[in-house]
Amino acid sequence: MRILIIGTGGVGAAAAAIAQRRGFFSHMVLADVDGARAQTVADRLGEPDRFSAAQIDASDEAALVALMHASRADAILNACDPRFNEPIFNAAHTARVTYLDMAMTLSRRHPTHPYSETGVMLGDAQFAAAPAWEEAGLLALVGIGVEPGLSDVFARYAQDHLFSEIDEIGVRDGADLVVEGYEFAPTFSIWTTIEECLNPPLIWERERGWFTTPPFSEPEVFDFPAGIGPVECVNVEHEEVALIPRWVHCRRVTFKYGLGREFIDVLRTLHKLGLDSTEPVRVRGVEVAPRDVVAAALPDPATLGERMTGKTCAGTWVRGTGKDGRPRELYLHHVADNETTMREYGSQAVVWQTAINPVVALELLANGTWKGTGVLGPEAFDAAPFLDLLADYGAPHGVEERGPGA
Repeated sequence: MRILIIGTGGVGAAAAAIAQRRGFFSHMVLADVDGARAQTVADRLGEPDRFSAAQIDASDEAALVALMHASRADAILNACDPRFNEPIFNAAHTARVTYLDMAMTLSRRHPTHPYSETGVMLGDAQFAAAPAWEEAGLLALVGIGVEPGLSDVFARYAQDHLFSEIDEIGVRDGADLVVEGYEFAPTFSIWTTIEECLNPPLIWERERGWFTTPPFSEPEVFDFPAGIGPVECVNVEHEEVALIPRWVHCRRVTFKYGLGREFIDVLRTLHKLGLDSTEPVRVRGVEVAPRDVVAAALPDPATLGERMTGKTCAGTWVRGTGKDGRPRELYLHHVADNETTMREYGSQAVVWQTAINPVVALELLANGTWKGTGVLGPEAFDAAPFLDLLADYGAPHGVEERGPGA
């Protein structure tokens, strides 16, 4: 397999470093709008026969197609902000190569009832193209990061192996990470964080379908494993709610994120000031989007690893009836310790935990364990081989029984 990674920020660079230890691919091209950054990542890996660099504007669909052909790629890993999903996704179809991403095409809120009804949902643009991908015999594997991604794999595994009937699936994300020396320093892309946290959260119920609520709704305290402990989590817009009901039989799906009161207050302030907007404004003769200014003013999350301590936990809480016919509640989870990821890969925990999952998926596609056509989420595939291979990478998941009698 020949792989083209588009975007060599924290996640793209971490994916390359993780893949380097595996033998399932013959060559990987690392491409970025900043060609020098891509070259630096390739040079750091120290294997010019396996890794090379290229410059690319991810908004230029024709240039993307040309690069896909020139690199002779079998698979494309989109490691860019989701605002670039459509041109990369479309270019992969034109170039007839397998496509993977870690976040789906962006939503647009309902014009009159944004906090109760859906407008354009996450991934709608990609799912609308599913017949064309299927007709071409091509695969677009969407949402294969950690959340979405591993969390969706957990949902499919719970359905197939742990439950006879599922009442509720709730993805829950929390951490105790601390960044020394900064009052406010997000550990993941602030552009993406603003997008998902300030948009109306998405919820799915079997009787009602998809609907929305106000941002930061339904707060709950969730107890995370590995010493992280209780964290207040709130509803956030996320792809799992759009993906899981398509392949997993259940009655309700939610996504809640442990943001913390201070983080929520900062996001609300950005919104009040209009600094979350992606619409360009003119400043001293230059057109610039306020959200891009916020992102430029904050530290690059990929550079924070040496200042970070703590762990991050991604997981899927499931409640229903077990295979034995008794009520069951459990939390399937994956924990990344920043000290470990920095020591072994030079990547901070949040980006490393995101990056490992598309690499595992690429290996499953390369060896033929996973196969399919159309636009598919992680839930469309057998979860057991993924979790087995994740453990082979040295990153096993955990399962914690919850509820009465646990």
